[in-house]
Amino acid sequence: MTHMPRFIQLHHSNAEQIQTELLEGLATPQAHISPKYLYDELGSKLFEAITCIPEYYPTRVEASIFKAQAKALADLVPKGASLIDLGAGNCQKAANLFNVFQPARYVAVDISVAFLKGALECLQRQFPDMDMAGVGMDFSTQLQLPSELGLSPGDARVLFYPGSSIGNFTPSEALAFLKQVHACCAVNKHGGLLIGVDLVKDPRVLQAAYDDALGVTAAFNRNLLLHLNTLIGSDFKVADWAHVGLYNTDQSRIEMHLEAVREVTVTWPQGSRRFKAGERIHTENSYKWTLNGFSQLLQDAGFQQATLLTDPQQQFAVCWAPV
Repeated sequence: MTHMPRFIQLHHSNAEQIQTELLEGLATPQAHISPKYLYDELGSKLFEAITCIPEYYPTRVEASIFKAQAKALADLVPKGASLIDLGAGNCQKAANLFNVFQPARYVAVDISVAFLKGALECLQRQFPDMDMAGVGMDFSTQLQLPSELGLSPGDARVLFYPGSSIGNFTPSEALAFLKQVHACCAVNKHGGLLIGVDLVKDPRVLQAAYDDALGVTAAFNRNLLLHLNTLIGSDFKVADWAHVGLYNTDQSRIEMHLEAVREVTVTWPQGSRRFKAGERIHTENSYKWTLNGFSQLLQDAGFQQATLLTDPQQQFAVCWAPV
């Protein structure tokens, strides 16, 4: 029997709420914008390009771990589970593991199902007997799977969160989020979390990954200004701003900023702000973890002792954390 993927839209954009959030961020002494606004249509395409540049190691190193450790992961992760892909994007990372994990059901979760539809429908043709669903949900603030999915307590749940997206959370936010993930997995005692995490390493390697020579990351970051113009009616000019990617050693995190190259006044229908030359808008953090630190974080969130698999240089880790 050939299934058709189902689509459940829980997240609906609220233009007024978005404008309020963005204007509040621009009004603070240290202006800041949530990194989720980096991912408009062009931003998503630019990020896919970033994953191909030589300096950006996380995507290819994580893929190499999944390939090299396929047998070990097959022994750890329960077969026939419901594979729930958080921030699924084009679904390709999860699809590459179907033959390893043999899930009975695949649930792709992203902030909007619109981007998922084409990918899921294509994936369904490759795996016609698998039950598939797309869920449009902003899980960064609350993770609660819809009852319409029909998940039962008897279904083992494997939550999949690759790509070190956990690094966008502060450590306290990461703990709160992982506690929600644990609650979602723990419906069945065989469930767990499969997660990718970027590790602390030579700051020069980290800095280059977020400030590449070709300037793709700079284009990705500066595109946020064009997205802001669309969302709040502002008049940001890309030429007035430079990309800054730096490693904050004290916080163990990469920071991305947009820095005014000259004094500039930006206006929007509700007001304006003058930025001095050198003043910055903080656009993203990406925290890096040690193996011991991340293992402890998972335990603090309620998981049992995790198995951490790394590449030979220990640049990146793939972790299986059972409930």
